[in-house]
Amino acid sequence: MSHDGVGPRAVMRSVAFLTAGVLAVPALAGCSEQDEAARPTAGQDIAPAGRDLVADGGKVRWAVDALPETLNTFQADADAATSRVAGAVLPSMYRLDANGRPQRNPDYLESAKVVDREPKQVVLYKLNQQAVWSNGREIGAADFAAQWRALSGKDTAYWTARNAGYERIEKIERGAGDLEVRVTFSRPYADWKSLFSPLYPKEVMGTPDSFNDGARRKLKVTAGPFAIASVDRKAGDITLKRNPRWWGSPAKLSQLVLRAVPREKRVAALAGGRLDLAEIDAAEAQRIALAAREKKAGRGAPAAGGPAADLTSGKALRSWAVANGSDEDDADEELTARAKRRKAVAKYAEEQASLRGFVVRKSLEPSFTQLALNGSEGPLADERVRRAVARALDRDALAKAVLRPLGLPAEPVGSHLALAGQHAYADGSGALGGQDTREAQALLSDAGWVAGGAVKEEKRPKEAAGAKASEKSDDSEDTKGAGGSENSEGTGKGKSKGGGGSSDDDGTYDLGDDKPGDNGSSAVLAPAPLTERERAELRARTAERSSGEGAGKDGKTGKDGKDGASKNLAQDGKQQLKPGGAAGAYAPAGTAAPGRAAAGPLAKDGRPLTLRFVLPSGPGSESLRTVGERIARMLERIGIRTEISKVADESYFKDHIASGQYDLALYSWPASAFPATDARPIYSKPVPAADGSLNVEQNYTRVGTDQVDQLFDQAVAELDADASRALVRKADARIWAAAGSIPLYQRPQLAAVRDGLANTGAFGFQTPVYEDMGFLKKGAHGPQPSHGNPSTGAKSGKDGKDGKDEKADGSEKKGRTEKEGRTEKKDETEKKGE
Repeated sequence: MSHDGVGPRAVMRSVAFLTAGVLAVPALAGCSEQDEAARPTAGQDIAPAGRDLVADGGKVRWAVDALPETLNTFQADADAATSRVAGAVLPSMYRLDANGRPQRNPDYLESAKVVDREPKQVVLYKLNQQAVWSNGREIGAADFAAQWRALSGKDTAYWTARNAGYERIEKIERGAGDLEVRVTFSRPYADWKSLFSPLYPKEVMGTPDSFNDGARRKLKVTAGPFAIASVDRKAGDITLKRNPRWWGSPAKLSQLVLRAVPREKRVAALAGGRLDLAEIDAAEAQRIALAAREKKAGRGAPAAGGPAADLTSGKALRSWAVANGSDEDDADEELTARAKRRKAVAKYAEEQASLRGFVVRKSLEPSFTQLALNGSEGPLADERVRRAVARALDRDALAKAVLRPLGLPAEPVGSHLALAGQHAYADGSGALGGQDTREAQALLSDAGWVAGGAVKEEKRPKEAAGAKASEKSDDSEDTKGAGGSENSEGTGKGKSKGGGGSSDDDGTYDLGDDKPGDNGSSAVLAPAPLTERERAELRARTAERSSGEGAGKDGKTGKDGKDGASKNLAQDGKQQLKPGGAAGAYAPAGTAAPGRAAAGPLAKDGRPLTLRFVLPSGPGSESLRTVGERIARMLERIGIRTEISKVADESYFKDHIASGQYDLALYSWPASAFPATDARPIYSKPVPAADGSLNVEQNYTRVGTDQVDQLFDQAVAELDADASRALVRKADARIWAAAGSIPLYQRPQLAAVRDGLANTGAFGFQTPVYEDMGFLKKGAHGPQPSHGNPSTGAKSGKDGKDGKDEKADGSEKKGRTEKEGRTEKKDETEKKGE
């Protein structure tokens, strides 16, 4: 799950993509009607049930990708499993609610407030008098002070990943009593609620040795509803047990086992009884949905799909004929294949029977996928070109391609710094403008990129004819994107020359992965690869549209197009916002839009406008490649060609994104409840390092401005919450205007959950209330999901479809038996007759 611990702050420290939250609390009582961020795009889907309906005892096996290398969330190699353990066994002063907003955790904190602002900011914490560590010692000021000293950055002997917020603290002291903690800040800090979550005991934070090594593999002192019972690295299990000293509501489960199971093996583990709860991909969700429909159809219903799904009657007849034919070699080969197929079908049917005991719960993760534009060099160093790319994108269509097949609300993300439901959210995309082909073409023309310009041909070594000539020796597969080659759209056969084909590259894609499922899951997440006829029709329609939109035959520009005139580099950031949009986001009045892309490639100074689009090649990234192909086709319409380079998953981020070896790329970031602190390293302006290199922190697009940095600085120091959020929204508008990254859609969240398991599943923003998780009592009934869609229980989107109407499932089955030529009126008449 994406909400496995203590907040996006811990996640932002790591290069790898992780999303985290904090322990959950009941939903917010209410939101103002004027609150622009009042409602999340999708609600959580956890089968909520009152504690009186949940049985005492039982064990839940919960899948994690791998056992954590460290149990210290403040170290660089902490991961989602680290945060999940911390969320169950350590205190958090604040935790996120279902809207992704921080709320006081009453199990540890009676109150916390700013009691002084002048001359220094002072926050007074009043602790729950029952809160004690597992060794019996009260939680108090000594623990707060030890964590501050360890994370302040003043003592380099502590190997900390990040000290954001703690470096602003001047001192920590005991208040009027043992249960009061006074924290005095040297500089105002708006995000003070982000601190001390989690809170480690002074036994861990007190010395560099205990911090660096003592908490990596074990935590002797804890203070949560669970405690660590054992860590079995050979078996891949971390077993948590009830904490006998826990003062809050006792955990319903007697044990919670975090089990390391790779994603590609989770369906087998679920079917084999090794897991009760697991995050899954769309293909696995489809299998479980099929199993649920088989269960509904009746005990003897055959398993749908699987190895025999494509075995038509014609193929079966041919197989029988070959197996019984006169050619003994062919017959033996076919008999062997038939035996293997029968074995595979039997195994699939057995797994499907076991999967009927699971349901799929769905929501949206508190993270979003974005298109990153590397502004450090090349054409994208000119912000007009970056804006042209952004204006070419139909973000609604991209969101629908990924989310609508899953029955999730398909709404594009409107902010870099927050998601719908969070306090700081506001749709700032208007600072850049929506999809507009003519404006995009005009921006390119203004930047000096003209259609039909002379292009200097690059001399390439001749390759031998035949299949071997197409083989690559490196770990990437460079292919022509849309507009570069007819094969750019991919057929999925072999090494397809496009972004949508399957790949033989191994590895697990973590960072930008949209978790779409295995190869072949495009029918769930996105439309299947286009046929040759469909591609021809698409190209014809594109050419007609481009022809109708072209403002001139020659694509004349309004500028001289010289490099000196277009040298508006990513780091300069001198554009000023104006009402209605960003200055420079539109070409000057009177600038002619270039002609249709089919007239020839855009060129400037003899160089064609071609961008390298880097995508991961692994089987779990099919949806990402589908989105990449769609983007490439959108860019082709304005004359930008792409060369899609599919690289191995394990090298995708480290060797390409972080190192800047790309023009365009797709990856994801988590949304934080504290964007003024956590988002700054992602969008701050890169600065030269002492060795002459560029220090980008986590700004892998290399696009930043002084104005954005100043707004972050002002927001993090503004103690008035509304004023601070207003500054964050202004920063987001400037980030949109700079067009270094374009948010596309929230990532889908799918969880396979054993039937009858309550208060867990797809958590959305909210993290688990670990003590409430458990199995329903005999005879107790929680929410009854339908099984017509790959997942259930999330709120419907704008189209009102949520997959909860069981009658629709039956109607859909009936509809598939009707002849296609029947009219809608006749269908309605038949339904009335029923």
